[in-house]
Amino acid sequence: MNRSLPTKPEPPAADAGEASPDPASQEPFLAQLLPRTLLWQTFFLIALLLTLALATWSQIFSHFEEPARARSLAQMVASVVNLTRTALINSEVERRTELLIELAALEGMRIYPAEPSDELEPLPDTRGMQLLTHEVRRQLGTHTRFASRWKTLDGFWVSFRLDPDDDQDFWLMLPSERIEQTGAVEWLIWGGGALLAALIGAYMIVSRIGVPLRNLARSARVVGSGRTPPHLPESGPLEIATVARAFNQMAGDLARTDADRALILAGVSHDLRTPLARLRLGIEMSGAPDTDVRAMVTDVEEMDRIIGQFLDFGRGEPQEPLQIEDLPGLLADLAEPYRLRGIKVRLSAPESLAVPVRTLPLRRAIRNLMDNAVRYAGEANPISLTLSSRGDEALIEVADRGPGIPEADMDRMRHPFTRLETARSNTKGAGLGLAIVERIVASHEGRLELRARSGGGLRAIIHLPREGPTRGRGRLLAADSETGDE
Repeated sequence: MNRSLPTKPEPPAADAGEASPDPASQEPFLAQLLPRTLLWQTFFLIALLLTLALATWSQIFSHFEEPARARSLAQMVASVVNLTRTALINSEVERRTELLIELAALEGMRIYPAEPSDELEPLPDTRGMQLLTHEVRRQLGTHTRFASRWKTLDGFWVSFRLDPDDDQDFWLMLPSERIEQTGAVEWLIWGGGALLAALIGAYMIVSRIGVPLRNLARSARVVGSGRTPPHLPESGPLEIATVARAFNQMAGDLARTDADRALILAGVSHDLRTPLARLRLGIEMSGAPDTDVRAMVTDVEEMDRIIGQFLDFGRGEPQEPLQIEDLPGLLADLAEPYRLRGIKVRLSAPESLAVPVRTLPLRRAIRNLMDNAVRYAGEANPISLTLSSRGDEALIEVADRGPGIPEADMDRMRHPFTRLETARSNTKGAGLGLAIVERIVASHEGRLELRARSGGGLRAIIHLPREGPTRGRGRLLAADSETGDE
């Protein structure tokens, strides 16, 4: 049995002191801030476009609405100034003070004579205010002045004269709320509500694409693991339905091809093993010298073992249900036949470590690793079989003192039907041993790790989740509950 790895390799384990680079840290900072899924990328883009459209529309509306509003406010200011000037001119001198008090109390307007020492603060330099002051000057005269504060009083201050030929100016203050734009909060609320409704609609539209794509990706991962995915619904938009239909057809074709391959391998294996058994019997009864008989029988056994590898590989992912297994006992049972053959097996395991596993496939995987160790290290060298736990994993390690696999060639050896002839010149077999082990370990949602052994040799480490694979955990719990009910 040759050492090879499956088509889906696990990255080599990093040393304890070596930190593996984080791919995300190598991306630009801006790329890390952006969403990664199609759903949120599209939603973010639509939200950005809607926000920009709303902001642009607001600016356009404001640009064309400001002149009309400025003319309306200027007409109101000019009318108030003209009415106030007329009232002051036509009122009796002794009643002007009473008139000013009434204007301040009822209308919030204040009138003061202008003086050269007045402390003034100009109006904000905005487009709307410029349009307003220009229009007011056009109606009241170029001598009109404006301010946002007179001494310590804030408001909209505008100057006027009782007589155009008079040099004496008066300040008239209008409350700021009469000049400021009203309804801004209402406009903001309505605009935000419209934007929110548009974003909800955009999310619903994008999710109609995102959900089928997530289902497709999930089914593709199922196909990649060697299993048959559930049937995708062929509904929705035409493009999505077409993709789902094509994927269902592809998955069905792959399942039929898998079934045909397993059937062919099983038939070929059965048809070949029968003549091989007759051939071995004939060799043993041929009367040839013992050395020749042993050599030919060894070749027949190797052929039978290769056929077994093809059959194991053709079975696909193990379908055996999970069951709680005491791993120390399982390893002791596996080590005993090798000890009876005179092979030293150093077993190191805790007293008890129960893990949900598929027992027969796992036994086959460990036996493959032990056969590899015996074949490449020789029967004279001991095999180390170690069981330990680390975090939420159970670790089964098979170590030998054979030639090992060079670090540079481990990636190349991750494919089935690949053999390292230079490292192990006496290699025989089809190169499926580690591919079978990897497939069995993957069915447990674990991983197979290969490391060079200090002092020479190879360490093959099986990582198994102590809680069992998630795909079979529900069936295991259901079986346990049924057993408890009985």
